[in-house]
Amino acid sequence: MTVLSSGLTRRELAARIALDIPEGSVVNLGIGAPTLVADAIPEDVEVVLHTENGMLAMGPAPVPGHIDADLNAGKQPVTERPGASYFHHADSFAMMRGGHLDICVLGAFQMSEHGDLANWHTGAADAIPAVGGAMDLAIGAKSVWVMTDLLTRGGTPKLVTQCTYPLTGVGCVTRVYTNHAVFDITPVGFPVRELFGTATIDALASATGLPLRDGRVVPLADRP
Repeated sequence: MTVLSSGLTRRELAARIALDIPEGSVVNLGIGAPTLVADAIPEDVEVVLHTENGMLAMGPAPVPGHIDADLNAGKQPVTERPGASYFHHADSFAMMRGGHLDICVLGAFQMSEHGDLANWHTGAADAIPAVGGAMDLAIGAKSVWVMTDLLTRGGTPKLVTQCTYPLTGVGCVTRVYTNHAVFDITPVGFPVRELFGTATIDALASATGLPLRDGRVVPLADRP
């Protein structure tokens, strides 16, 4: 298997994801690495962050010494942006299930070439299931983006032909952001939207075992 360089850090990848979020979007960030996206959204860009426990207009993580213990989401302290509001947990899930979220950014154990997502349980006997609201987000958000490493710590690819872990959602993933590349989900597999660092499509194909293709958009000025 091809050995890839380390690629982007999680904060760098979060900043890259933030660039793709259209202004005015209502977005939910999943627990873990996706919460870093909140820190990368510029103050002058209006993106409304929704939290599963009942908050709209969540801000970036608080700086040390300015933590409000009553403001918590994603299992960590958060801040408010101007106009923030709070509501019942049931209302929050109604927003998620009712198609009111433009984008959700979730972590993952596996994603299949058909857009299937597995991110709540590995199926191992000693693993602790943690579904939370991921199933509701996966079927309710208009676009589902995944933020994850391309490979596990053991070098196993997370992009697969078919998921072997219990599914969170079927055919729900729109785009996958990894530390080495960005992939779109299409009826013909994983086109590579963008490469990071020294990664090449051939190296990614070797590392994942998938027949990847070049799906990068060439700017009009650079087209022949």
